[in-house]
Amino acid sequence: MSAVPRYLLSVHGPAERTESGTYPSQEVMLQAFADTDPFNERLQRDGHVIFAGGLEPATTATTVDGQGGKPACTDGPYLETKEHLDGFWVIEAADLDVALALAVEGSRACRGAVEVRPFRTEESVRALPAP
Repeated sequence: MSAVPRYLLSVHGPAERTESGTYPSQEVMLQAFADTDPFNERLQRDGHVIFAGGLEPATTATTVDGQGGKPACTDGPYLETKEHLDGFWVIEAADLDVALALAVEGSRACRGAVEVRPFRTEESVRALPAP
């Protein structure tokens, strides 16, 4: 019997931040937080959520590269982009259709676009074409 599929629902927003974060106003930000709380509670109640969290701005990131002889640490995000990852949910859902429906609800609640990506499984790795 295979495990329930897991998905990453990631919320992206503009890199430029104001005192209201990525929201147009403090009022919109507070309402989005208020709307996201019941969504998070529903995910927990219905057994979907594995882990969720909002992230500090990308400017607080440190990029670590341990590939060379001496590890290198650089202040800031790995990529310079116009949008950054703001938060995410890791969920379990019966299938992609359920994950997409949950992403629609999450997007409405947090007022941001949500990308849905399945986690790799043994089955998906075995299905990769041979080199």
